[in-house]
Amino acid sequence: MSTTPFVVAADPLAGHAFPRRIADALGNDDPPTGLAQLETAAKQIRADRLGFAAWLRDLVADEAAVADVAKRSYWHPNGFAKIVLHTGLEPEFRVRLHVWPRGETPSRGESNPHSHRWEFASYVLTGTGMHMVDFAETTEGGKLYRRYRYGTDPANPAALVADGEVRLKRRGALHVHGGDVYTCDTSVVHTVRPIDAGLTATVVVQGPRRTPTTVVYCEPGESDDQPNAELSGEDFVRLVSEVLSTLENEVAP
Repeated sequence: MSTTPFVVAADPLAGHAFPRRIADALGNDDPPTGLAQLETAAKQIRADRLGFAAWLRDLVADEAAVADVAKRSYWHPNGFAKIVLHTGLEPEFRVRLHVWPRGETPSRGESNPHSHRWEFASYVLTGTGMHMVDFAETTEGGKLYRRYRYGTDPANPAALVADGEVRLKRRGALHVHGGDVYTCDTSVVHTVRPIDAGLTATVVVQGPRRTPTTVVYCEPGESDDQPNAELSGEDFVRLVSEVLSTLENEVAP
């Protein structure tokens, strides 16, 4: 299953001006960073796309930064990359770049209904957009799933622990289009996938952990053993270069 521990690593470009501006938009930890601040930070990234692109170019040009970012990033088992560009402590936040490469058919995305231990705001940087479906547990109707809890095993925080069978019903669906910013809190259970097969990238501003555990649902007969794959420095440079090329083409006259 596509889960990874929350690990704060040293950031070779932590002093770069762009992540400092994001930290300023989030404010300090009093009051704690919430959805409103995360949304403000994501909108600031949208307003300064050229500054964000310059930061990406600086990251891929720095060998130490490439190695460090690749170390804390990974390929989701459904074929898209979750790249942790920056980790901050005061305030506590992460900036992630999620990239769905071009394909013959749209990616399945995060196709297992799941929630998050942290709140986030996401900006659709490139591509047509994202399709999301929200779910809720129900005692009547719906569809049968196996529920797992992530973060409940002290000996192995990344383990998925079986937690019975439940039924899920769809609450609604949403298209978030290119250029849009959307927010998500810890109560939401959803699936997420790109609308089409074109290159799609989102920038996620992730807040501090709010809950010790989260839930992941698998259909009966579906294996819960869906490990992430290593993302190399070469992968990081290639994916970011493709995103930058798309951004440059979008702003060209």
